[in-house]
Amino acid sequence: MESTDRCPGVAGAGEVVARSGAGEHGALELMVQAARRAADDAGGRLLERVEVVAVPRTFSLAHPDPGRLVAEALGLTGVRTLQGGVGGNVPQSLVNALGAQMAAGCLDVALVVGAETLYSQRDLLGPAAEGLARVEGAEDDGPWWTDEEAAHRMTLPASVYPLFESAVRAAAGRGVADHQRFIAVLWADFAGRSSTRAAAWSQKAWSAEEIGTPGPDNRMITFPYPKLMCANIFVDQAAALLVCTHRAARAAGVCDERVVYLHAGADGADHAFLTERWSLADSAGMRAVLGAALGGAGLDPDAIARFDLYSCFPSAVEVAMGSLGLRGPAAGDHRPLTLTGGLTFFGGPGSNYMTHSIAAMVDACRDDPGSFGMTTGIGWFLTKHSAGIWSTDPPPTGFRPIASVDDARAAPKRRGAGRYDGSAVIETVAVTHDRDGRPAFATMTALTPDGRRALANATDPALLSSMITEEWVGREVVLHGGGPINRLQT
Repeated sequence: MESTDRCPGVAGAGEVVARSGAGEHGALELMVQAARRAADDAGGRLLERVEVVAVPRTFSLAHPDPGRLVAEALGLTGVRTLQGGVGGNVPQSLVNALGAQMAAGCLDVALVVGAETLYSQRDLLGPAAEGLARVEGAEDDGPWWTDEEAAHRMTLPASVYPLFESAVRAAAGRGVADHQRFIAVLWADFAGRSSTRAAAWSQKAWSAEEIGTPGPDNRMITFPYPKLMCANIFVDQAAALLVCTHRAARAAGVCDERVVYLHAGADGADHAFLTERWSLADSAGMRAVLGAALGGAGLDPDAIARFDLYSCFPSAVEVAMGSLGLRGPAAGDHRPLTLTGGLTFFGGPGSNYMTHSIAAMVDACRDDPGSFGMTTGIGWFLTKHSAGIWSTDPPPTGFRPIASVDDARAAPKRRGAGRYDGSAVIETVAVTHDRDGRPAFATMTALTPDGRRALANATDPALLSSMITEEWVGREVVLHGGGPINRLQT
């Protein structure tokens, strides 16, 4: 029993959704509600024993120490507070770090809690919503793009993940139309999961046809992604996790069957900039982190009963599937790839989505005692990665925290071509549309004859029309770099 005493696990999880708007309550009140629900879920007297309050950085609450506000509202005294950075990996990364402290005997009980109320604040944000990508004071706030990438309008997730999608599609050997159907079917499965989750922002089981067909309520954002394939940050949601050691749970009167243990957790990153990545169809960092988490738990992917793969856009899920060797439902593997429904349908509350996905994993593991589940998270543009392995059974030899996985930092790098005149082969392409649904401009990457990566834009209407119906990846083209950006020569 001694080996399990210091094992970290989640003893209570709570979620809140305010579909009619958070109103006067705001993010702080939603976090307090979620924390109290987590306490009720755990039973016993765990909340009063919290020593650390950790909060993923929130866009909705402008305060240097939101954890302190939460602690005061809950009547907690003498606690330490942590504020995580920006990125979808942050909640898992916080849990991994807190779990390591617990295993080392430095901590017994922690509260991880976060919220966003950007739905209520949407009218205040207006066109400035893209500024959400730049949060003052975040300790890991980049930069996550080069000046060259910014000049070519590659600084927002809705601009970059479509580039990954075309690379993934080409690597899979699918035509443009066939791949559109493939990702629509994948996302319809996610929508179906969301429809069953009480804390989901959307509980409609959208069909593949509805998801894949652009229209007034599903305008094309950046081809190949219409709105119903993009993360929805405009939600009012909160979630909380009470993380504790096995011994602390018992001391607080928590029933053993309530605790879902963290068997292993891993964190790491890819090369920071898109231009540097060797391939845009996969992720060396993700592959290393997911492999390290599984290895730390002594498991392979076949042993995992369910996954919650971070799902801001379809390409993120497809790259994770490739990293794990998963075939997915289209090939007969019906293990869940999401438990929430993903960031399009369940909701994408800033950096706090994974707090919800871990809460969903806790529920699922309790319903299937002894089975294993895996949660994964991504920050920025397939840049930062976190993963955790979960089960109601504690790890037999105790929790063994995994240090940061840095293998991907040693992966080969591409050099950027900068301003470039000459021939190149298209590697990825995406077409951004205006709010009326018309193609506005294309972003693309291309490989030069010596293997450098050139970035380029195009605005010619005939080219844009061709790029959303025909295969462009693999085409040899001529780029002209005479101005501030490279342009596709017509």
